[in-house]
Amino acid sequence: QLIPLFVIIGCGGVGAGLYLMRLAMFNPDVSWDKKNNPEPWNKLSPSDQYKLYSVNMDYSRLKKDRPDF
Repeated sequence: QLIPLFVIIGCGGVGAGLYLMRLAMFNPDVSWDKKNNPEPWNKLSPSDQYKLYSVNMDYSRLKKDRPDF
């Protein structure tokens, strides 16, 4: 009777771990290579989608609203 509980808890733990790994690898706020790319957030264009899910947002129509550094 405890097997479904262990399966559900295990799937939740694996899902949380995968989400944390996605945040660590693909989030523009995280910089693993500080020598070659110290500020990766400056290289994002307005059309880049880095959120996991966005409701009714068309990133291809956004215009650049920040200066180049």
